Amino acid sequence: MGVGLILPVTPQLIEEISPHHASDAAAINGYLLTTFALMNFFCAPLLGGASDRFGRRPVLLISLLGFGLDYFIMAASQSLETLFIARVISGGFGATIAAVAASIVDLSDKDNRARNFGYMGLAIGLGFIFGPVIGGVVGEFGPRLPFILAGFMALFACLFGLVYLKETLPVGLRRPFSLARANPLGSILSISKNTSVFPIFLSVFVIQVANQSFASIWAFYTIEVAAWTPIYVGLSIGIYGLALAIVQGVLTGPVVQRFGEPSAAYFSMAAGLLAYLGLAAAGSGFSIYVWIIVGGLAGFSYPAMQSMMTSNVADDSQGELQGAIVSSGSIAAIVGP
Repeated sequence: MGVGLILPVTPQLIEEISPHHASDAAAINGYLLTTFALMNFFCAPLLGGASDRFGRRPVLLISLLGFGLDYFIMAASQSLETLFIARVISGGFGATIAAVAASIVDLSDKDNRARNFGYMGLAIGLGFIFGPVIGGVVGEFGPRLPFILAGFMALFACLFGLVYLKETLPVGLRRPFSLARANPLGSILSISKNTSVFPIFLSVFVIQVANQSFASIWAFYTIEVAAWTPIYVGLSIGIYGLALAIVQGVLTGPVVQRFGEPSAAYFSMAAGLLAYLGLAAAGSGFSIYVWIIVGGLAGFSYPAMQSMMTSNVADDSQGELQGAIVSSGSIAAIVGP
């Protein structure tokens, strides 16, 4: 929700603190996303490796605390330099998704792993239903308010985890921390030696490049094509989140069980192809919504392919795998914008 809250208002904040035209603000937003992605690239293997050594819980809690405080820095930003510094900090702490995914592997077996990754997608989808919609509404009263609200949400999540989150990685399954493996090149090189995982890993990377191509321009794209205000930009992201939540949280388990992980992944890629071509040709708000819903059907790919990869990696290296996946996603987030 916190990430979704700030999406509709980031263009306004950039224009408020820097006298740039909207098209220049779009480029700046792309550079901000690239900065975030670079930090994710370097820090994801570190946090993934640290979670393999020290457990998932401390990594998650420290990252949530830093992420929450960083939102307040962004809310108080008076210059682009401060905003970029904040993106550096949040990019480092935001790499914690590697530990999140590794925790899901800890709690899963082969029969329910894809379903459980679907539940993670459900959580993200729900966040993108409520976050951007609330951010669009709150943003009508000022572009900084959604950042403040996002900060409180992250700190609440940290407090909730401090009380309720239990460690998922037993001490007996932990491995020594290796800096040679806990870096982007080292972790990807380690994964490349696994011939059962690496082709799927590369496929996920290509899909992430496609997804990230829209991340930096969505608000600007919808303003240009359909003249949407922040509240409608937020609503569109919320509808995509709803489609993703239904596909990943409700349909992934039964579909994967019935047709298998590879078939689910192929179907998703076909749906994504149609959605992207449709959005490229869209000329109205209605057509954008139609292709958003079609794009939601691409949600099968990530949990299915995640499950396929984790099934072929040792229990004490799941954090390393997830760190490599996040790092590859960060490269995609650099190339895409």
